[in-house]
Amino acid sequence: MRCSIVIPVLNQLHYTRQCVDSMLACGIPAASILVIDNGSSDETPQWLASRPDIRSVRNPVNLGCGGAWTQGALLSDADWTLLLNNDTVFAHNAVDAMLDAADKLKLDVVSPAMVEVDLDYDQPAFTQKFLAEMGGVLRDGWFHGVAFAVRREVFQRIGFLDTDRELYGREDSEFLFRCRRAGLKVGTVGAALIHHFGMVTQDAMKKEQGVRKFGDHRYFYAKVGLDWWGRQKYKFERKSRAAAWTRDEQAAHGMTLHMQRRNGAWVYR
Repeated sequence: MRCSIVIPVLNQLHYTRQCVDSMLACGIPAASILVIDNGSSDETPQWLASRPDIRSVRNPVNLGCGGAWTQGALLSDADWTLLLNNDTVFAHNAVDAMLDAADKLKLDVVSPAMVEVDLDYDQPAFTQKFLAEMGGVLRDGWFHGVAFAVRREVFQRIGFLDTDRELYGREDSEFLFRCRRAGLKVGTVGAALIHHFGMVTQDAMKKEQGVRKFGDHRYFYAKVGLDWWGRQKYKFERKSRAAAWTRDEQAAHGMTLHMQRRNGAWVYR
């Protein structure tokens, strides 16, 4: 199998079903999808039981994204493992398109471009227009935690996603740090596009645990070995690079690899 798609879920059945159905409608094989149910209390277990074509694992407790992603990656024997949020929708076979681009560019970890928040536009038509304009664009050195595919050799080299629950949603950032330090080539490509509603899974976890926000960002920085000066440098470089990508992509193409749709207007990130 070329790719295994691992989707951690906690309740929010509407989004999970929408995500899975959109992938199947785009020709993504059902056998490649693995849903990790992190102890849902809604109708998610019943729906998964009614879908024998979709592989699933049910955890009695919430392992968090890092734990579920690692669990799914350990169960995969595919060349690639795509770690995916459930609040996403596909309008084309973004998986193969993204992996084809990664093979061409020799990327070890790859993310698709994305539109976030409101799905109030004609997604198939916009996706076709976007791919024609942005198909060759690359954000070199960065991937996002909404959807990122990892070559099997990467796990063998630097390990799996960190299962430390204190990271609280920063597992992808910690993994990116390790990739960079190991000299791995990572990127986000315009050859694939998905829609992401945004923060649905984390909002569900906050509601479940009765908290307004997760964790302390200083814990994450300490975990990756950054002192105060290191944090300031990291944040400055990250913001500067994102601003340059946004400016250059919008100037050249009129759109960017990371966009938001809010109240009928486009926001470029």
